Amino acid sequence: MHFIFRTFLVWLKRNGPRIGLLDVGRIAFRVLPTDIDVMGHMNNGIYLSVLDLGRMDLLQRSGAWSKMIRAGILPVMANATITYRKSLLPWKKFWVETRIVGYDEKAVYMEQRMVIDGEIYAQATLRGRFVKKSGGVASIAEFAAATGMELAALPPAGWIDRWVADTSLPPTKAPAPSLWG
Repeated sequence: MHFIFRTFLVWLKRNGPRIGLLDVGRIAFRVLPTDIDVMGHMNNGIYLSVLDLGRMDLLQRSGAWSKMIRAGILPVMANATITYRKSLLPWKKFWVETRIVGYDEKAVYMEQRMVIDGEIYAQATLRGRFVKKSGGVASIAEFAAATGMELAALPPAGWIDRWVADTSLPPTKAPAPSLWG
């Protein structure tokens, strides 16, 4: 629930400086006491919630968010991998940098970083999909049509295909039994 306030503040910044959808979005945050775990640094789960806000900022300031909503298209995460390099400590100001690094017919691939003084503290690779409010999945072509994004070739790096294959679960309508063995 404590993220509702940060979400509201990011939403208020939606009219901030415009950026392109394929530009690097940057937004500042500060490590709050509610972010801290028993080790005295930002809890690993908080990182992913803050990264959500970085993606929201990119989509809003590029103008894509309002166009997506009007078209009945919503973003969802399909895969995420994060590497923690250095601890984010209480009250420390940091920047979330967000960039689309590729897309294919089904998904968009993003890289996000948490940065202090130009140094990467954490980095995440993410695969996002789009769903329709009316039901079903929206293709990248539908997303591009709704947002005005140019569909020039921006294929994901080769290792991303392997990452998706190695980390994906079966489709939602297929069985996915939890078997340990």
